[in-house]
Amino acid sequence: MLTSAPGTCSRRGFTLIELLVVLLVMGLIAGMVGALVRPDDRAVLRVEAERLSELLDLAATEARLTGMTVAWVADAAGYRFWQLRDDTGWTEVREDSLRARSLPPGAAISDLRIEAMLPADGMRLEFGPHGSLAYDFKMSLGEARYAVAASPLGEVRIHEPPHASR
Repeated sequence: MLTSAPGTCSRRGFTLIELLVVLLVMGLIAGMVGALVRPDDRAVLRVEAERLSELLDLAATEARLTGMTVAWVADAAGYRFWQLRDDTGWTEVREDSLRARSLPPGAAISDLRIEAMLPADGMRLEFGPHGSLAYDFKMSLGEARYAVAASPLGEVRIHEPPHASR
């Protein structure tokens, strides 16, 4: 019982075109996954700016609740928080919420202004137990730019500076 005509081959398989289409689809999917896994500079910087704005708000709240001054100090590698204690002076905060943090590679914090003036002692903010502090600074990573600003009422927000490129 023959199921095919004499002299024809009944082997089944994939044609070269079918294999190329499958490889093309797999390549497109791998490219999309790669783009999703590695976010662009703007997304990385936005996450870092949001984290820092929340931490600064937390530091100001901590100063008001404990009655002790809390300072934020930034350098090229990252930032950390300090607390002024009556008995020991300035002590680095090492608890989970206000622990020292590193900036993403290539990120920078610059142009700190406190009450619209340049600070005398570099990248340092001090949150006292009484009142709020108005300040702003810029964060950058590659071409991405964000500004972090706090109003005199204590509201901390992030926004893109007007000259930021898209």
